[in-house]
Amino acid sequence: MTTELLTRPVPSTVIFVPELVYFEPDAMNYPKGQQICKWAKQQGLEIHMTTSHNQIRDLPGDSELEKYKIAKRTLVVGIRKTIKFETSKPSAEYAIPIATGCMGHCHYCYLQTTLGAKPYIRVYVNIDDILGAAKQYIEEREPEITRFEAACTSDPVGLEHISGSLKQLIEFMGQQEHGRLRFVTKYHHVESLLNAKHNNHTRFRFSVNADYVIKHFEPGTSKFHERIEAAGKVAKAGYPLGFIIAPIIWHEGWEEGYATLLERLHKELPREATRDLTFEMIQHRYTKTAKNIIQKRYPKTKLEMDEEKRKYKWGRWGQGKYVYPDEQANALREFITEQIFDKFPSAKIEYFT
Repeated sequence: MTTELLTRPVPSTVIFVPELVYFEPDAMNYPKGQQICKWAKQQGLEIHMTTSHNQIRDLPGDSELEKYKIAKRTLVVGIRKTIKFETSKPSAEYAIPIATGCMGHCHYCYLQTTLGAKPYIRVYVNIDDILGAAKQYIEEREPEITRFEAACTSDPVGLEHISGSLKQLIEFMGQQEHGRLRFVTKYHHVESLLNAKHNNHTRFRFSVNADYVIKHFEPGTSKFHERIEAAGKVAKAGYPLGFIIAPIIWHEGWEEGYATLLERLHKELPREATRDLTFEMIQHRYTKTAKNIIQKRYPKTKLEMDEEKRKYKWGRWGQGKYVYPDEQANALREFITEQIFDKFPSAKIEYFT
C-alpha cells in the first residue's frame, strides 16, 4: 500500500477520492459522519479511527515530501470544536468553516503555511453547530448585511460530493434576510449545487488566471475551460457570479496572458453570466516561511520568490509579506482593470490587493 500511494500521480480534474480516511470517535454520533463513513466504505477506502486529528503521525513516507503528498490524499472526518469565526476582509465579514485543507497542489497557496505540518483535508460533521453560530453573528449585526466566506481554509466545491455541507450552507443562507454567502473554487463539479434554493444570497466565484499560471502552478485542479463551463451552469441556475484573478503573477508575456484570459471569459461566458458580475484581484505575495515550505514541497517550482525583486509589506499582526514593487503592482492593476471594463463594462471590481 505504501509504495502504491507514493508512486501514484497527482490527478488533474478527476473528482477527489482520498486514499486514507480517518474518523474521530465523536464524528460517528452525527448523521453526516455516518453518511461519509458509508460513502467511504462504498468506495473501498482504507478507514482508520483516531482520537484526534492531532494524533495522526503515522502517514507512510520516508521523507517530508512523501508524507506531504500522501497527506494531501488523506481525509479526516471530525468535529469543529472552535465555533468562533475569524474575520475575512476584504472578501467578507467572517470566514465560515465547513472544511479545512485542499486537494489541489497550487504551489503559491497560503494554506502551505497556515496548515503547516497538517496538510490533510478535514471535513466537519457538526454542521448544525456551525450554522447556529452563523445565525448569531447575523443577529448581532442586524439590520446590516453580514457576509460569510466559505473558502478561506478549503475549496468546498471540491469536497461537496463527500460532505454535502456546502448545499446545506447555501440553502441556510438563502433563508437569512441579512445573511449572505460567498465562496471561490477551482473545481467544476457543481451539478449538485445547481438546484439549491439560494435565493440570490450566495455569490458563486471561480478562480481564474493566465494560462501560464494555471499550467505551471495549479496541478490537481480543474482546467480553465472546465471552470468556465461550470460558471455558465452556475449563472443559468441564477447565482450571482464572480471571478477572482489570483494570484496575479508578473511573468514574461503577462499582458498577453491576462488579455487572453479576459477575452476568453468574454467569448465563452453565456450572456446571463454577465448581468451581476464581480471581479477581485490579488497580486502574488509570500512570506519567508511560505517560501521555505514551497521550495521543499515543490522543489522544481518555477514560482519567482526573489526578495530582491519584491517590496516588503507589513501585515496587521507584525508579520510582513513580499509583494510586487509599486510600479509593477500598478501596471498589473491598471492593465487588468482596463481589460475587465473593456469586456465587461457593467462589472464591479471589488478590490485589488
